[in-house]
Amino acid sequence: MRRFLAFSFLCMSTIACSSKQEEIERENIAIIEKYIQAVQSKDTETMSELLADDYIGYGPSYFDSTNKEQAIASWKDVAENLYDKIEYTRTVNIAEKVTEGPNQGDFVSDWATLKITYMDGRGPVFLTINAVYRLEDGKINLSRSFYNEADVMRQLGYECYAPE
Repeated sequence: MRRFLAFSFLCMSTIACSSKQEEIERENIAIIEKYIQAVQSKDTETMSELLADDYIGYGPSYFDSTNKEQAIASWKDVAENLYDKIEYTRTVNIAEKVTEGPNQGDFVSDWATLKITYMDGRGPVFLTINAVYRLEDGKINLSRSFYNEADVMRQLGYECYAPE
Protein backbone atom coordinates (compact mmCIF):
# COMPACT_ATOMS: atom_id res chain seq x y z
CA MET A 1 0.00 0.00 0.00
CA ARG A 2 2.84 2.42 0.84
CA ARG A 3 4.46 1.71 -2.52
CA PHE A 4 1.17 2.38 -4.27
CA LEU A 5 0.77 5.70 -2.42
CA ALA A 6 4.37 6.68 -3.15
CA PHE A 7 3.93 5.77 -6.82
CA SER A 8 0.65 7.70 -6.97
CA PHE A 9 2.27 10.76 -5.39
CA LEU A 10 5.15 10.60 -7.88
CA CYS A 11 2.74 10.37 -10.81
CA MET A 12 0.63 13.27 -9.55
CA SER A 13 3.74 15.42 -8.97
CA THR A 14 4.98 14.71 -12.49
CA ILE A 15 1.60 15.59 -13.98
CA ALA A 16 1.41 18.81 -11.93
CA CYS A 17 4.90 19.92 -13.02
CA SER A 18 4.14 19.01 -16.61
CA SER A 19 0.85 20.92 -16.51
CA LYS A 20 2.56 23.99 -15.02
CA GLN A 21 5.19 24.02 -17.79
CA GLU A 22 2.50 23.52 -20.43
CA GLU A 23 0.61 26.52 -19.02
CA ILE A 24 3.80 28.64 -19.14
CA GLU A 25 4.32 27.56 -22.75
CA ARG A 26 0.72 28.47 -23.69
CA GLU A 27 1.12 31.88 -22.03
CA ASN A 28 4.42 32.48 -23.82
CA ILE A 29 2.93 31.56 -27.20
CA ALA A 30 0.07 33.99 -26.49
CA ILE A 31 2.61 36.75 -25.81
CA ILE A 32 4.40 36.06 -29.09
CA GLU A 33 1.09 36.00 -30.96
CA LYS A 34 0.26 39.39 -29.42
CA TYR A 35 3.70 40.66 -30.47
CA ILE A 36 3.17 39.40 -34.04
CA GLN A 37 -0.22 41.15 -34.13
CA ALA A 38 1.48 44.36 -32.96
CA VAL A 39 4.05 44.02 -35.77
CA GLN A 40 1.29 43.51 -38.35
CA SER A 41 -0.65 46.53 -37.12
CA LYS A 42 2.57 48.58 -36.70
CA ASP A 43 1.62 49.12 -33.04
CA THR A 44 4.95 50.13 -31.50
CA GLU A 45 3.33 50.92 -28.15
CA THR A 46 2.26 47.29 -27.65
CA MET A 47 5.59 46.08 -29.00
CA SER A 48 7.36 48.23 -26.40
CA GLU A 49 5.13 46.86 -23.62
CA LEU A 50 6.04 43.28 -24.61
CA LEU A 51 9.82 43.84 -24.72
CA ALA A 52 11.73 43.69 -21.44
CA ASP A 53 13.84 46.73 -20.53
CA ASP A 54 16.99 44.58 -20.93
CA TYR A 55 15.84 43.20 -24.32
CA ILE A 56 18.48 42.38 -26.91
CA GLY A 57 17.71 41.27 -30.44
CA TYR A 58 20.06 39.64 -32.93
CA GLY A 59 19.82 39.14 -36.68
CA PRO A 60 19.23 38.64 -39.43
CA SER A 61 22.88 39.34 -40.22
CA TYR A 62 25.57 37.78 -38.05
CA PHE A 63 26.69 41.04 -36.44
CA ASP A 64 23.26 42.68 -36.13
CA SER A 65 22.12 43.50 -32.61
CA THR A 66 19.68 45.95 -31.08
CA ASN A 67 18.38 46.91 -27.66
CA LYS A 68 14.78 47.81 -26.77
CA GLU A 69 15.13 51.53 -27.43
CA GLN A 70 16.81 50.97 -30.82
CA ALA A 71 14.31 48.27 -31.84
CA ILE A 72 11.28 50.44 -31.10
CA ALA A 73 12.83 53.47 -32.86
CA SER A 74 13.57 51.30 -35.89
CA TRP A 75 10.02 49.88 -35.97
CA LYS A 76 8.56 53.40 -35.68
CA ASP A 77 10.67 54.53 -38.64
CA VAL A 78 9.67 51.48 -40.71
CA ALA A 79 5.99 51.93 -39.82
CA GLU A 80 5.95 55.63 -40.67
CA ASN A 81 8.26 55.71 -43.69
CA LEU A 82 8.77 52.33 -45.34
CA TYR A 83 6.19 49.55 -44.95
CA ASP A 84 2.64 50.00 -46.11
CA LYS A 85 1.60 46.58 -44.86
CA ILE A 86 3.18 43.61 -43.05
CA GLU A 87 1.14 40.47 -43.30
CA TYR A 88 1.92 37.15 -41.64
CA THR A 89 0.41 34.73 -44.15
CA ARG A 90 1.38 31.65 -42.17
CA THR A 91 2.82 31.23 -38.70
CA VAL A 92 3.63 28.27 -36.47
CA ASN A 93 4.78 28.69 -32.87
CA ILE A 94 6.58 26.09 -30.80
CA ALA A 95 7.44 26.59 -27.12
CA GLU A 96 10.22 24.84 -25.22
CA LYS A 97 12.13 25.24 -21.96
CA VAL A 98 15.91 25.11 -22.42
CA THR A 99 17.63 23.86 -19.26
CA GLU A 100 21.24 23.51 -20.43
CA GLY A 101 23.82 25.69 -22.14
CA PRO A 102 24.48 29.43 -22.17
CA ASN A 103 20.95 30.52 -23.16
CA GLN A 104 18.67 28.80 -20.69
CA GLY A 105 15.06 29.82 -20.30
CA ASP A 106 11.61 29.63 -21.84
CA PHE A 107 11.66 30.02 -25.61
CA VAL A 108 9.13 30.32 -28.41
CA SER A 109 10.19 29.70 -32.00
CA ASP A 110 7.99 31.36 -34.62
CA TRP A 111 8.17 30.01 -38.18
CA ALA A 112 6.38 32.38 -40.49
CA THR A 113 5.83 33.49 -44.05
CA LEU A 114 5.45 37.25 -44.51
CA LYS A 115 4.15 39.45 -47.30
CA ILE A 116 5.44 43.02 -47.15
CA THR A 117 4.26 45.91 -49.29
CA TYR A 118 6.01 49.27 -49.36
CA MET A 119 4.62 52.80 -49.18
CA ASP A 120 6.37 53.71 -52.43
CA GLY A 121 4.55 50.94 -54.31
CA ARG A 122 7.41 48.44 -54.41
CA GLY A 123 6.75 44.81 -53.75
CA PRO A 124 5.16 42.89 -52.45
CA VAL A 125 8.06 40.81 -51.21
CA PHE A 126 7.61 37.42 -49.64
CA LEU A 127 9.93 35.94 -47.07
CA THR A 128 10.19 33.00 -44.76
CA ILE A 129 11.42 33.95 -41.32
CA ASN A 130 12.30 32.08 -38.17
CA ALA A 131 12.31 34.23 -35.06
CA VAL A 132 13.26 32.71 -31.72
CA TYR A 133 12.21 34.54 -28.57
CA ARG A 134 13.19 34.01 -24.93
CA LEU A 135 10.58 35.13 -22.42
CA GLU A 136 10.89 35.92 -18.76
CA ASP A 137 8.22 37.35 -16.45
CA GLY A 138 5.81 37.80 -19.37
CA LYS A 139 8.23 39.84 -21.50
CA ILE A 140 10.53 39.13 -24.44
CA ASN A 141 14.13 39.64 -23.31
CA LEU A 142 15.99 38.02 -26.22
CA SER A 143 15.30 37.38 -29.88
CA ARG A 144 17.16 35.98 -32.87
CA SER A 145 15.71 36.42 -36.38
CA PHE A 146 16.72 34.45 -39.45
CA TYR A 147 15.68 35.30 -43.00
CA ASN A 148 17.27 35.70 -46.42
CA GLU A 149 18.01 39.42 -46.87
CA ALA A 150 19.49 38.86 -50.34
CA ASP A 151 16.26 37.26 -51.54
CA VAL A 152 14.24 40.25 -50.33
CA MET A 153 16.62 42.60 -52.17
CA ARG A 154 16.33 40.51 -55.38
CA GLN A 155 12.54 40.69 -55.14
CA LEU A 156 12.85 44.47 -54.96
CA GLY A 157 14.91 44.51 -58.18
CA TYR A 158 18.42 44.83 -56.76
CA GLU A 159 21.31 42.90 -58.28
CA CYS A 160 24.47 41.76 -56.52
CA TYR A 161 27.86 41.99 -58.17
CA ALA A 162 31.22 40.82 -56.94
CA PRO A 163 33.64 43.64 -56.13
CA GLU A 164 36.26 44.25 -58.80
